[in-house]
Amino acid sequence: QVQLVESGGGLVQAGGSLRLSCAVSQGTFSRYAMAWFRQAPGKEREFVAQISWSGAISYLADSVKGRFTISRDNAKNMVYLQMNSLKPEDTAVYYCAAQDPGGSFSSWGQGTQVTVSA
Repeated sequence: QVQLVESGGGLVQAGGSLRLSCAVSQGTFSRYAMAWFRQAPGKEREFVAQISWSGAISYLADSVKGRFTISRDNAKNMVYLQMNSLKPEDTAVYYCAAQDPGGSFSSWGQGTQVTVSA
């Protein structure tokens, strides 16, 4: 069972930056596609970014394209989300997830809070 622990959240002013980290333990990290999701108060969880097992392919939600970057370091079992030009609407709990061989994101971290003030 893959275990995921997010860190790096916090309070930042609009226009600022944060870098989220996700530490992955157990399982074979380099075989998993990884993703970031977020959930704002009163809203459903939504997709933010995904990266292939090799790191060669990534996808971003339209709402964060040009501002966020997803990356991974397989040697360190880490996944990152660099968030620039943050907006108040980016305020949410951000979750790291691992994709299982069946294609489902079945392993989740506990989340890290990101709050962007206007």
